[in-house]
Amino acid sequence: MEVAAIFTLLVVVATLAALAFTRIAPDAILMAALGALVISGTLTPGQALQGFANPGVITIATLYVVAAGLKETGAIQWLAHRLLGQPSRLRQAQLRVLLPAAGLSAFMNNTTVVAMFIPAIQEWAARLKLPPGKLLLPLSYAAIIGGTCTLIGTSTNLVVDGLLQSERGVSLSMFSLAWVGVPLVLVGGTFLYFFTNRLLPERQGVLEQLEQAREYVVDVEVEAKGPLVGKTIADAGLSSLANGYLADIERNGELLNDIPQETTLKAGDILMFIGAPECARELRRIRGLKPASGDIHKLDIAHHRRCLVEAVIGPDFGGLGQTVKASRFRSRYQAVILSISRHGKSVPGKLGAATLQVGDTLLLETTHDFVDQYRYRKDFLLVSSLNDSTPPDFRKAPVALGILASMVILSATGLLSILEAALLAGGGMVATRCVPVSKARRYIDLSVLVVIAASFALGAGMTETGTAAQVAQWLLLADDLAPWAALALVYLLTVAFTELITNNAAAVLMFPIAVSVADQLGVNFLPFAIAIMFAASASFMTPLGYQTNLMVLGPGGYRFSDYLRLGAPLSAIVAITVITLVPLVWPF
Repeated sequence: MEVAAIFTLLVVVATLAALAFTRIAPDAILMAALGALVISGTLTPGQALQGFANPGVITIATLYVVAAGLKETGAIQWLAHRLLGQPSRLRQAQLRVLLPAAGLSAFMNNTTVVAMFIPAIQEWAARLKLPPGKLLLPLSYAAIIGGTCTLIGTSTNLVVDGLLQSERGVSLSMFSLAWVGVPLVLVGGTFLYFFTNRLLPERQGVLEQLEQAREYVVDVEVEAKGPLVGKTIADAGLSSLANGYLADIERNGELLNDIPQETTLKAGDILMFIGAPECARELRRIRGLKPASGDIHKLDIAHHRRCLVEAVIGPDFGGLGQTVKASRFRSRYQAVILSISRHGKSVPGKLGAATLQVGDTLLLETTHDFVDQYRYRKDFLLVSSLNDSTPPDFRKAPVALGILASMVILSATGLLSILEAALLAGGGMVATRCVPVSKARRYIDLSVLVVIAASFALGAGMTETGTAAQVAQWLLLADDLAPWAALALVYLLTVAFTELITNNAAAVLMFPIAVSVADQLGVNFLPFAIAIMFAASASFMTPLGYQTNLMVLGPGGYRFSDYLRLGAPLSAIVAITVITLVPLVWPF
């Protein structure tokens, strides 16, 4: 191997190790690898940055806006409530989860589908007295498999299609993958339907575990010139809250207990309520009250962008063992702690002097972006926002679904390319106000796009330096290796990468290797590219390989062993199905 090839291989290995074994942000790792290849002269800037102009990456960015419109209008939630129904048995409930999840994931990003289904299923399961742990992991798996049926079902398909267009001049149609994807849904769905109950133990989800850990002390102050001054507690409506009760009043530094309803409120009174987190939201709607915490007014967040959030402190939280004041929570997270619940009870004493511990449930005032920013970070075990005063505009749900259907039809009939149809749909969502421009911008996940686009540089480096050809030669083991055996090797190696790193990065890294394997065997490269699409999505054995698996980890109360127990046999079934069907649809 030449020096450039050896250097590229070292960069790839270092990147894989950093992604698998460190907590450094994936976009930072991939951009560092891109920088190394450019600075060393291995790639020109044009070669290294080609991923940022790839049609697949731009399509993914555009589909974020389409997904935003579907979410803001409540279209998925609207469909979910109608599709879930009222089953009487667990097996019926599982079927009602598997079919819609797989079907919807074929036409929109499966991450969006799972994100919208999780709260619906939690509420649904609680109402029907069904264990959510038996429903949420099958939801993730069904969404992953369903996403393989069409080109837009998962970002991995779009990434590999973009590589095929730029490297080989081949473009797949909307339903090209359905010949393998639909049988995969049938086989995988049948397995999940019959074996989930046997293989998955009954777990208690995080929400169920914390059901009793939701009592908070919420302090509010009577505004000096507000309408409540001079009114009694009863007249102010403070004795009949739905989610809490008035426990104490602090007046001029003195604490008043056992307060009768006839007590007259005075300006500057600090009212201490005990109740559920919704109590804080209820108090915010009462004119004449304001948060008693001084830090609330120091938040650099516009009033209309604020919301209430519950967050459970995790073992990697930076302020463990420190007081609220010493942890600098507000400046670190742009959020203010309103109250702390510990072991089901509110923490007594001054809030600023309370010491933060693992498992503490914090009631926060922060921005709407907080949940998306920290939901999958390890600082918190669980982050969830309280339902705010701006619910989805269900009146526009049919419009959003119509735009989605139009995108699918225009692309499937060949009238427009996937990218063109997605651009038209994204523009339609903004033009019809299904999603405002400001929110559409926030829905675009730049970190994911950077990871995908920057990983193209690694693929280009492996191709240009001959690294991919060398790795392909190592993979072949023998000169007379059968094409189907080589296909199986490529598939299994891609699955291994996917379980360790992100699915998109695994697909981009394996693409040049797979194409080199096909070239050295003198066979059609398309079966190998298609196999990568399915293999990069076939992450069932760990919660880390695919985002939807990580999303259900907390709500389902799962352990890592649960993924292996149900995911390992599912992975084997999917592998056998794909390796068998792909050469039949796309011959060598």
